[in-house]
Amino acid sequence: MTIRTLIGALSLSFLLAACGGKPAAEAEHGHEEGENHAEAKAEQGHEEGEDHAEAEESPKGEHGGRLLEKDGVSVELAIAEDGTPPKYQAWLYRDGKPLAPTAGTVEVRLKRLGNVAENHVLKAQTDGSLMATTIVGEPHSFDVEVLAKIKGKDARWAYESYEGRTEITAKIAQEAGIRVAPATSGIIADEHEVQGLLTPVEGRIAKVAARFPGPVQRLNVNVGDQVRAGQTLASIESNLSLTTYAVTSPISGVVLARNASVGSVATEGMALFEIADLSSLWVDLHIFGSDAQHIRPGVPVTVTRMSDGFTAETTLERVLPGTATASQSTVARATIANADGLWRPGSAVKARITVEQQPASLVVPLTALQSFRDSDVVFVRVGDTYEVRPLELGKRDATRVEVLSGLKAGDRVVIEQSYLVKADIEKSGASHDH
Repeated sequence: MTIRTLIGALSLSFLLAACGGKPAAEAEHGHEEGENHAEAKAEQGHEEGEDHAEAEESPKGEHGGRLLEKDGVSVELAIAEDGTPPKYQAWLYRDGKPLAPTAGTVEVRLKRLGNVAENHVLKAQTDGSLMATTIVGEPHSFDVEVLAKIKGKDARWAYESYEGRTEITAKIAQEAGIRVAPATSGIIADEHEVQGLLTPVEGRIAKVAARFPGPVQRLNVNVGDQVRAGQTLASIESNLSLTTYAVTSPISGVVLARNASVGSVATEGMALFEIADLSSLWVDLHIFGSDAQHIRPGVPVTVTRMSDGFTAETTLERVLPGTATASQSTVARATIANADGLWRPGSAVKARITVEQQPASLVVPLTALQSFRDSDVVFVRVGDTYEVRPLELGKRDATRVEVLSGLKAGDRVVIEQSYLVKADIEKSGASHDH
């Protein structure tokens, strides 16, 4: 975390207060300014034949729901969740006395964040209530309008019912490092993280020997030097002819070893140099247990260099038939290009083998996920307002997860510093009260 981000995280609450951020609790319970606004709306509503119920002081009915009253008729409204998907349920009253559900009609109109409209028409039930057939999806956070007709009287109520919501100005969000991105389609990969070792490609190593015994007159190259095929590596005086002959490189490559010094005597067949063509290397990857059963040649491999984190893309070429004796692992082999020479034989590497890639209609980064009320959630931004979205998740890989429900394509999701948004909502004390 950068110093800038840390400062934003530590001072988020103060900055919100100073710059006009409104916590979710204020939206649910109201503050002085909101109460004055509601009172003014209520007075206007009486003139227009409508009531505005305050969330903080709304009375409760005998079933525990919100009691909405007007001109002697009442509707008790709740969201039924016990043993059923969440649905609106209502009970009718006149002068405080229960009425049959057939005595009236009730419709609940919701306006979710982003001006998304949703209507629920309630029907009479045999248990004395009215209930909608439509489900109230999470989050239960919206502007509510209730339309009722009871014993021939029309009534209307409007109120705010927010949860899991907060406001953060763009300036504060930027200072805190909060970033958003639209939810889009993507690929979920079945990947395996393994380790391996770089080795020279077999057949690309040459051991250069003296053809005739004799003293070494000159050495032209050192370990690490690049040489080309036919280049003179050393000069030796033959004991047989007493003439000097050249020892040349049979291949182009890098000098890995030099086993002679000037004045020493080279014997016939003695390996003076070891030359290797390191323009490409084998990556021998060690696979353990059941993973070896479904990893096949031809799948993509991403190899990461331990020294600097540099990565290279390649393809798995083969799975060797034997088992590595020391580790009891199966060895899978790929080849990587080494034009810059920074991949060094003998070095350990990390690799990610992608066994399968499956398209998903909607994915989000794992960095967007948070836990909220025992659910996996993300936070969606509309303007300066951030709101929780409980998700049903599918498959995931090392960087992203499939979203089965709870989001739609294009929703702007917090992908960095999402825990700051969660902390601000929890600090606000947003409720789950209907």
